Amino acid sequence: MSDDDDFMLSADEEDENKYYNAKALKEDEPDDAFSEFKDVVEKDSGEWSFKATKQIIKLMFLQNKKKEALEYYVQFLGYIKSSSISRNYAEKSLNNIMEHVTTDDAEFMEKIYSSTLEVLDDPSTERLWIKTALRLATLYIEREEAGRAEQLLKRLHEKCAGTDSDNSKGTYLLELYSLEIQLYTVTNNNKKLKELYNKTLSINTAIPHPRILGIIRECGGKMHMREHQWDAAREDFFESFKNYDEAGSLQRLKVLKCYVIACMLSESEINPFASQETKPYMNNPEINAMVQLVEAFHNSDVEEFNRLMKVHQAEIMSDKFLKQFLGDIVNTIQSLGLINMVKPYTRVSFQYLASNLQIDVPTLQNILTGIILDGKLPNGRLNLLDQVLEFNPDFQQIASQTKPIQIQKLPQRYQQRKPEVLDTDSEHEKPRYERSKVLSEWLKSTHYLHSTIYSSAIKSNE
Repeated sequence: MSDDDDFMLSADEEDENKYYNAKALKEDEPDDAFSEFKDVVEKDSGEWSFKATKQIIKLMFLQNKKKEALEYYVQFLGYIKSSSISRNYAEKSLNNIMEHVTTDDAEFMEKIYSSTLEVLDDPSTERLWIKTALRLATLYIEREEAGRAEQLLKRLHEKCAGTDSDNSKGTYLLELYSLEIQLYTVTNNNKKLKELYNKTLSINTAIPHPRILGIIRECGGKMHMREHQWDAAREDFFESFKNYDEAGSLQRLKVLKCYVIACMLSESEINPFASQETKPYMNNPEINAMVQLVEAFHNSDVEEFNRLMKVHQAEIMSDKFLKQFLGDIVNTIQSLGLINMVKPYTRVSFQYLASNLQIDVPTLQNILTGIILDGKLPNGRLNLLDQVLEFNPDFQQIASQTKPIQIQKLPQRYQQRKPEVLDTDSEHEKPRYERSKVLSEWLKSTHYLHSTIYSSAIKSNE
């Protein structure tokens, strides 16, 4: 070994000692630690300078010196791009720093991600570029910056295109699809969302992280909810919950709430907390109110349900997405409560029913109309003249002898109406909704609304 080698070895040992000495000072004497780390960095001694730079970034971030942290981060990226640091070690270090500096400060995180993309836009660091771009695209989507997200997703598609020996690109592609699904969910582009959602479910070439599957299924559940396909939404939310749970993601609690609401709206007899996956969360403070809500719902206890919704509304409806289905939830529990309430009667006034449900008579009539349309009161009819709900087994026989009502035979003013459409992309909603709205108005004008007559009128025109 030459004298020069002895000298270099001594210098390397000196930098190593300085590094560990500075690390020991980090908690109690951060300023002294910074000086020691800085000395190692300025010597540009390869691995120890790289390690010291990482420590300075963490130190600056802890002291909320984000500008300085960003400056050293750019220097840190230079080491990652150099050949002196192995690819695996560089990737591990970058992921570690990314996790360490993650903050709610979206502007700072955008600078971190953008700096990374700028420095690492090179074939030798392509995988790191893709992983960082996915993070930045997620940030754009969370901030609902659709234009910037679309541009970045387009570049990501270019990077992931073609055949590459790196098998991880298949997984990245699925994660890319999950981001696009989130983007279409945020922008309410149901047509593209549905196409991409179905496409992702058919992909089986990669083994994705359960978090990615959780995202895809969550967005699918939201898509089905917007289309009022409650059963499909329930299934997707349950799959999403299981995947988030496996990934250890906190998003599992939000999705569990969505699953519970979808179970209610589908009027399923399944208790959402009966499965082995959901049962452990029954005593979770964020979920406990939902457990009580489910019990009231299954008992058709409208009064208790309303009380819980009033007391725990902030917890139950804190999610902006779920909030838009509040009307559907209330209507569903009122319908179930109403069906149970009228069982003992052969004739009951609208006013009495409305008073018990604590709603006005017009709202009650709308709920009863929906129940009759769904065939849930087979022997009942609305006597709009006397403002009563009547039950008689003979109504079935009368209805069976009644000729089906054709839309074309309705009075002229009802034929030419252009009913509202719930969702132009939701084909299953259009026919029934349009016809039921028209028929409801006309049949009400005849003073009697009979369940079987009403249903046959709808079916004959489908």
